[in-house]
Amino acid sequence: MSGLMAAVSGGMQQAGALAVEYSFSILGAIILLIAGFVAAGVVERASYRGLGRVRGFDETLKRFFSKVARYGVLIISIVAVLAQFGVQTASILAALGAAGLAIGLALQGTLQNIAAGIMLLVLRPFRVGEYVDAGSVSGTIVEIGLFATELKSIDGLFVLAPNSELWNSPVTNYSRNAVRRADISIGIGYDDDIDLAQTTLAGLIDGDDRVLAEPAPTTFVGELGDSAVAVTVRYWTKTPDWFQTKLDLTKAAKLAFDARGISIPFPQRDVHLIGQPQAQNA
Repeated sequence: MSGLMAAVSGGMQQAGALAVEYSFSILGAIILLIAGFVAAGVVERASYRGLGRVRGFDETLKRFFSKVARYGVLIISIVAVLAQFGVQTASILAALGAAGLAIGLALQGTLQNIAAGIMLLVLRPFRVGEYVDAGSVSGTIVEIGLFATELKSIDGLFVLAPNSELWNSPVTNYSRNAVRRADISIGIGYDDDIDLAQTTLAGLIDGDDRVLAEPAPTTFVGELGDSAVAVTVRYWTKTPDWFQTKLDLTKAAKLAFDARGISIPFPQRDVHLIGQPQAQNA
C-alpha cells in the first residue's frame, strides 16, 4: 500500500512539474504570438509609409511589399512559438521551403505574371491613361494590376492582358512624349505645279496654331509613284493635338488643292495597242 501511495505521489509531482513547465511554455507562446501580431502591424505600416516617401512609387507595389513584410514577421513569430514547445524548426523551414517550391512550380504562369507586373510598375513603360501598342494588344491603359493589365481599345472594347505578355513584347507608347511628328502625303498629277502644291501645304501649316514652330515644318517631294507625285508636309504638334490636327489638315489640303486646280489623280495605267501588222512583225 505504501508503495502505491509513493508511486501516486511521484506521478503527481511529475505532473505538477510538467504543468508548471508547459504553463510557462504556453504563456511564452501567447506572449510571442501577441508580440508577433503587434510587430507585424508595425512593420506593415512602417513599410507602407517608407515606400510612400519614394517619389513615383506605385500604390499597388506599396501595398504588396508592406503585406509581404507583415506576413514575413508572422511566419517568424509562428516558428518561434513552435520552438517554445521543442519542435525542430529546421524541419519546419525545410517543409515550408519544399511546399513553396511545389506551389511555385504549380503556379509558374501566375508567378510569372506577378513578376512581370512588379517590373511594369517599377519601370513604368506605360501609365494609366496612356495609349500603347504591345504585340497583339493595343488600347488606353485603365488599370495596372499585379496579375493583368486592363485596357480600353480604340473602339471602346474591354481588354484584359496578362502582364507577362506585355512585359515580353516591345511597347510603343503613343502618349508618353510631349510632342509628336506627323506626315501628310498627297499625290498630285505629273502635269501639276509641284511648287504650288508645296506652297499650298506650307500655307495650311502656317495658319494652324496647333502646329509647333520648332521643330520647323517642312514640305518635300517624297516619292515619284506610278500615277502621282507624292508631295509631303512634315510637322510637329503636342501629343494630345496630333490626331485631330492631322484629320483637319488632311481635309483642308484636299479643299485647298481643289480650289487651286491641283489634281489628285486616281491610279492609272497607259495601255498601248499594237496593230495587226505590227503584231505580226513583233
